[in-house]
Amino acid sequence: MYINTNSMANSVAANLQSHYTELATSTQRLSTGLRVNSASDDAAGLAIRELMRTDIRALNQGVRNANDAISLIQTADGALGVIDEKLTRMKELAEQAATGTYDSTQRLMIDSEYQAMASEITRIANATDFNGIHLLDGNLSSGTHDGSGMTSTGKMKIHFGTANDSAEDYYYIQIGSATASSLGLGDGSNSSPVDAYAANHGLTYLGSSLFSSSLLYMFNTSYFSNYNPSQTTSDYRDASGNNIYRFATDNSGTIHAIETSVSDPTETITSDVAIGSGTSSGAGGNIRTQDAAQQALVAINNAVVSKDKIRASLGALQNRLENTVSNLQTQAENLQSAESRISDVDVASEMTQFVREQILTQSSVAMLSQANSMPKMAMQIIGG
Repeated sequence: MYINTNSMANSVAANLQSHYTELATSTQRLSTGLRVNSASDDAAGLAIRELMRTDIRALNQGVRNANDAISLIQTADGALGVIDEKLTRMKELAEQAATGTYDSTQRLMIDSEYQAMASEITRIANATDFNGIHLLDGNLSSGTHDGSGMTSTGKMKIHFGTANDSAEDYYYIQIGSATASSLGLGDGSNSSPVDAYAANHGLTYLGSSLFSSSLLYMFNTSYFSNYNPSQTTSDYRDASGNNIYRFATDNSGTIHAIETSVSDPTETITSDVAIGSGTSSGAGGNIRTQDAAQQALVAINNAVVSKDKIRASLGALQNRLENTVSNLQTQAENLQSAESRISDVDVASEMTQFVREQILTQSSVAMLSQANSMPKMAMQIIGG
């Protein structure tokens, strides 16, 4: 029995401290609902949890990004639906003007409404925007994307993933122009025979320097003697990709559509068609004459097809984005569950631990009181 050192009290005090620390930990976990409140609770678990939390927040924002893109597409598609109505009316007017029972004055009246419909199509295309981004004026028609500036240009990049992988985290929205001129309709379109011929034959502009000097020489000497190489215009490729066209003007001012084979453009000339001179409204430009109205019927069909291609592309993108939203929500939900298993406290288990430590703490307090009374027994021995 000792007075200076109460080993029993020291042992009980150590146990009390241990139980009190565990009780404090259980109290913190039950009050926060988290098993991991600091790195000391589970260093590896904390690191994994924080990575998961950032991904969950990014995925939820990605869902909002994809939904915004769906709204943008719906805006564009709605405007194209209105343009569709105008194209239907323009074809009705062209059909009316194509018959021979109207005179020139009456066709001018019909053409007046035709041009008004074309102007309205252009107005709708130029006015349709989403959050200040114009959708149908050709602003998003470029096949390249440049996001290096304050605002991106070209096709629109929709980002929804947690990283920057093109196969997983983003794709692009590309919307062609739907103005009347881009559809080949109205007085503002096809301002030259070249534009009209290119539009009616589905030609794609390539540039102005594809043909070699040997081909120019052949045109100037062997093909037709009055070809003027200084009056060449632009090079185009047809829809099949098999032929290249050069539009050139001879010395008399007549424009020729010269078709040549892609496989051997310097030697093989498929055809040469004289398509007119000067500037004039091409097919679809007006319905002021019976011939023009008949040509406009074909041009309007082509315009409807061009417009429908835009709508079909938008519809496919919307379906894809809706699937993306569903996938992102599922991914975020699963990550949230995984994060919960790492981070959240099991209340039932922790409450059991809390009660245990609470009882042990109370018991330790009682035993410490008893252990501290032991030196008094030594006094009884001393006092005899």
